[in-house]
Amino acid sequence: MAEGVVTIHDVAREAGVSIATVSRALAGSTTVAAATADRVRRAAAALGYEPNRAARALVTGRGQSVGLVIPDLENPFYSSVAKGMQNRVRAAGLTAIIADTDEDVDREREVLGQLAADVDRMILASPRAADADLLALAARSRVVLINRSLPGVPAVTGDNADGIRQAVGHLLALGHARIGYAGGPATSWSDAERRAGLTVAVEAWRAQGRDVTIVDLGAFRPGPAGGVAAADLAMAEGVTAVLAFNDQLALGLLGRLGERGVGVPEAMSVVGFDDVPVARLLAPALTTVAVPAQRMGAAAVDLLLTEPSRGAAGALNVLPVELQVRRSTAQAPRG
Repeated sequence: MAEGVVTIHDVAREAGVSIATVSRALAGSTTVAAATADRVRRAAAALGYEPNRAARALVTGRGQSVGLVIPDLENPFYSSVAKGMQNRVRAAGLTAIIADTDEDVDREREVLGQLAADVDRMILASPRAADADLLALAARSRVVLINRSLPGVPAVTGDNADGIRQAVGHLLALGHARIGYAGGPATSWSDAERRAGLTVAVEAWRAQGRDVTIVDLGAFRPGPAGGVAAADLAMAEGVTAVLAFNDQLALGLLGRLGERGVGVPEAMSVVGFDDVPVARLLAPALTTVAVPAQRMGAAAVDLLLTEPSRGAAGALNVLPVELQVRRSTAQAPRG
């Protein structure tokens, strides 16, 4: 958890001006009134903030854009991340360039190469690239990760372990003892974190004498089609509940279970992860772990505009998550 990191947003609040005004004032722009610039500098000094390369670049060409690379723009979670990022970037007087890699590692590599030639600051949401490739990119450009953690690279994530703990605890409280996990892509850092959290949570419950079996249903592309395949496996394995990697998978699960006449939650409970806007509108409304996607995007921009020497380099900002209990979960069926 990043603590004590002073951002450009903090300086703007202290000085009573916009983020764009702070950026121009600290970059030495003559478009800011002398009295206002002085107030901004005093606020920055009082908070211990130093303008970074990104802020100084506001008055240059290449530094006026921030790149955001996401794996799937059709996924509402990433749309929300992009919204939060774009709002903060716009407030800083910058322009956002958003690229979708369609969950393809080769496409991601191509996009990163193209963006690196056009911008010197990038936010990478759930990148699938190898650690070495990301570290090499971070050595050349200012990079912030979302839902990925690497030593020395600033990042923003949700608390995956706690989210899984809440979800498993909820299902156990409902009497479910055989729970399926429908995982995300094998290259997904978030999926690895959630699997690790699942192991820890189950071991803790077993230590308390609870009988619980986790059935690994496999790794799936994180969309409705993956959920359809996961539903067939869940029925074959005889689980009474499924914890899905994300809400898109859960959406496919709900649809397929309905097609096959399996009542949710009467015969099988389903839990998602992310709490995308449509989750509460499904039939039944989806129980899911809420991740603050827009806040993630905004927090990533804050780290991007913070001087590394002031604590942003390698900072890991872990945001809290919260289980939203709705109508897709219920007591485990008897017998």
